[in-house]
Amino acid sequence: MDKKKIMDGVKLILEGMGEDINREGLIDTPDRVARMFGEICGGLHKDPADEISVFFHVEHNDMVLVKDIQFYSLCEHHLLPFYGKVHIAYIPEDGKVTGLSKLARVVDVASKKPQLQERLNSEIVEALMSKLSAKGVLVVIEAEHMCMTMRGIQKTGSKTITSGVRGIFRTNLATREEGLSLIKHM
Repeated sequence: MDKKKIMDGVKLILEGMGEDINREGLIDTPDRVARMFGEICGGLHKDPADEISVFFHVEHNDMVLVKDIQFYSLCEHHLLPFYGKVHIAYIPEDGKVTGLSKLARVVDVASKKPQLQERLNSEIVEALMSKLSAKGVLVVIEAEHMCMTMRGIQKTGSKTITSGVRGIFRTNLATREEGLSLIKHM
């Protein structure tokens, strides 16, 4: 990240809006914004799959589901936040599972960059399939996009829902319905 470029850009934006960049409340704003982008875009140039590095073996291949993993991301079209919850289900192959926190870490890395929700969904699904060699993966994301709620159409409370399915969740309707039912009802 080039902090100076971001700070210069923020100054130009403020001046373009007609603000006085030397006003007390704005003097440190370019630095604060640069640090903020460093934090909220910390997933840039990282592979979410690298977050899955610990594996355990269990005696079964039953579905593993983690719901309501909160995330925050940045719409790449407007540089406004979108945020919500990710739900992840997978069915292990040969009892190979990972720590539950690793699933949340995959979400964090994939979401911390300018992003599209559809791509975010795919990146999470692909990372899990590649590292877990799972029988199947199901990822559902529900998010509110500030580019729809605070500007443009201004439809507060509207949610965008995307899903990604691979393996048995794609080929077996009963398995997919079980995963979606658990996400919806519990």
